[in-house]
Amino acid sequence: MFKIQTLNKIDTEGLSLFPLSSYEIASELPNPDAIVLRSFEMHGMELPASLKAVARAGAGVNNIPIDKCTEKGIVVFNTPGANANGVKELVLAGLLLASRDIAGGVEWAKTLAGQGDQVSALVEKGKNNFAGCEIQGKTLAVIGLGAIGVLVANAATALGMKVVGYDPYMSVKQALKLSREVNWVEGIQPLLSQADFVTINIPQTSETKGYLNKEKFKMMKKGVKILNFARGGLVNNTDLSEAIAEGKVARYITDFPDETTLKMDKVINIPHLGASTVESETNCAIMAVNQVKEYLECGNIINSVNFPEAQMETHNEARILVANQNVPNMVSQISAVLAAEGINIDQMLNKKRENIAYNIIDVDKKVIDESIREKLLAIEGIFMVRIIQAE
Repeated sequence: MFKIQTLNKIDTEGLSLFPLSSYEIASELPNPDAIVLRSFEMHGMELPASLKAVARAGAGVNNIPIDKCTEKGIVVFNTPGANANGVKELVLAGLLLASRDIAGGVEWAKTLAGQGDQVSALVEKGKNNFAGCEIQGKTLAVIGLGAIGVLVANAATALGMKVVGYDPYMSVKQALKLSREVNWVEGIQPLLSQADFVTINIPQTSETKGYLNKEKFKMMKKGVKILNFARGGLVNNTDLSEAIAEGKVARYITDFPDETTLKMDKVINIPHLGASTVESETNCAIMAVNQVKEYLECGNIINSVNFPEAQMETHNEARILVANQNVPNMVSQISAVLAAEGINIDQMLNKKRENIAYNIIDVDKKVIDESIREKLLAIEGIFMVRIIQAE
């Protein structure tokens, strides 16, 4: 029986994929095998020794202590692309909010209550105060061409915008999805210098925090409009405030408001609604649950942020999972331990990611002694061993 702890409300359609015959699910659960969450802050949380996996039903994982999980051999998953359409649609809404003073017009219209027959005339008289520009023919710079960035770029071209994109780490998979009408550039300066609108769609890491800063603002046109529906920390708020005061930035739209942005002029603060659609929450939950099941039941890793991608078909034999430091002579040492116990390897997969290696080993027995786990852990450099019995 696997134990699954949920730290946030997770869509029931996703959770229903855990068969109750072999899974126990609760928000408070001792010794969980896996945690499924959305935005719960885990950095101050004690990680139980039983924990094998953490699945974020969403893309961002800055609320999860990745390094700490890696040290303990805990695989962290996210669900890239599952909420991409929901975020894309909100970015498009942000484009329209930035191009015309819709938000200001809505608030002004509320002040006309009680004017009776004069409302129509007052609306006609005051509407010019909220005029803006059309987005057709304008240039949109897309920073980050992952699942969301590609959808935004393609949608913007369909709306008649000129789109330029920048992503030094764009995958072949995403490149194949990108419209031919999107102009991909190799540097950030040529991207920003031509943009009327800028949307940032990259993860927040220690390297990308404050990515849009004074240096980047200097590269932009005067009157540029910036959309941030990725993470609030990607923009340096102090530098943003100065850029707004100087007229460099005409509008900043974000769904990550904080105390600073709430006090700024020319900023539209929206609640974090990017993935808050029924469809996105369901898609993220389904993907997260399927990935957790695949790992707990088979040891396969799909969409992990700290372990290598690793998938191997099962053959109804016992399976050993080993994570170790990516150094020479580890496979031979693992093989030697198994050979000494009279265990033959039927098939083996070895994958690496930076300084971590992950091994899936199928053996010629349906059940093996659990003492193998301790013998493998005694090898210097191995920090996680799991045994999945076939019976």
